[in-house]
Amino acid sequence: MNKNRLEAFSDGVLAIIITIMVLELQIPEGDRFSDLKPLVFKFLTYIFSFLYVGIYWNNHHHLFQAVKHVNGKVLWGDLHLLFWLSILPFATSWMGENNFTKNPVAFYGFVLLMCALAFNILQKFCLNIEGKDSVIAKALESTLKEKLSAGIYISGIVLSFYYPIIAVLLYYTAALLWIIPDLRIEKTLK
Repeated sequence: MNKNRLEAFSDGVLAIIITIMVLELQIPEGDRFSDLKPLVFKFLTYIFSFLYVGIYWNNHHHLFQAVKHVNGKVLWGDLHLLFWLSILPFATSWMGENNFTKNPVAFYGFVLLMCALAFNILQKFCLNIEGKDSVIAKALESTLKEKLSAGIYISGIVLSFYYPIIAVLLYYTAALLWIIPDLRIEKTLK
């Protein structure tokens, strides 16, 4: 099965997700910079979510550089990831609209956790089809970043009910772990 269709479809869905998120930003009534003040939380949430979608797009690209074949499981794994990423605009809007209050922050963290788990499942499906001696198997020998990210998201979800701003900071700490494309794959490809 050709992986190019999967990559093109995923790229298109991710582009739509980013477009939906930006369309949620409403233009203020006035023309003064002070009129932007009510949009601060929405804009910050948009920036962070744009960053997350970019991280997933970038790491998805790197993953499929190392993968030669796909099968039905990989296709479903990719759709599973895209499903959770497609929930991100809703979570982004809800959290931004409510100025980082506990329930929207917890839900945002849950969506981020599910995206991370879905990406891990996709990696596992790719690893299964490529085999133990493949580039992807060598690149993914260590899963410390994946485990650390999941732990951060879970901690953030729990903390969101007590200290939502700290939870948000944790979510973006996890993003910093992934902002540089997955070097494990790049190193292995070289």
